Amino acid sequence: MAIMEPANHLPAYYARRAGEYEKIYAKPERQSNLAGLRALLPVLFAGRDVLEVACGTGYWTQVFSLSARSILATDINEEVLEVARHKTYPRRNVTFQLADAHSLATVTGRFSAGFAGFWWSHIPKQGLSHFLNCFHAILGSGACVVFLDNNYVEGSSTPITRRDQDGNSWQKRTLEDGSEFEVLKNFPTDNELRASVSAAADDVEVIQFKYYWCLRYVLR
Repeated sequence: MAIMEPANHLPAYYARRAGEYEKIYAKPERQSNLAGLRALLPVLFAGRDVLEVACGTGYWTQVFSLSARSILATDINEEVLEVARHKTYPRRNVTFQLADAHSLATVTGRFSAGFAGFWWSHIPKQGLSHFLNCFHAILGSGACVVFLDNNYVEGSSTPITRRDQDGNSWQKRTLEDGSEFEVLKNFPTDNELRASVSAAADDVEVIQFKYYWCLRYVLR
């Protein structure tokens, strides 16, 4: 099957990947890093009202639902939300909503924290400021903001197949049904992460694992 056009098909890719998405977390070499992240998130979000964007199948939602006061978990795909809704949330503190992370126009509420796992890398570099401005505007001053995403590790990460004129990197991905997609996947440096939020953030911290990074900051 031919590779689909990249720019407009990220939602279609994740909709079709919903049933197999979490297999990525089974890679043996990443288990110690994942354990570290699963221990970190409940500490960062303890007692907070969290807005999560691009929640996907709820893998990370479930992790920090153990300590958060409340979570509004959003995604553009009903297919992944359906998977997320069927997970167990013992504190019954999670609500799901269909919403586009690029605008968040339908999201309302009061939040003391914001989270996105493995979403930053899918935002075009030329659109990152717009996304952050929308996200920050909903969260407001004093909110704790956390992003998680991948580092590129040769031999474990899917190879980068090309870079475009804006500096974005792309990967070719094949699903279990044989369908192929070209997916935007950026791998920012520490300095790029800090620079992206410096105008709006205090107490900026980048926590590095071998396979993942975690950016945490407080909105001014």
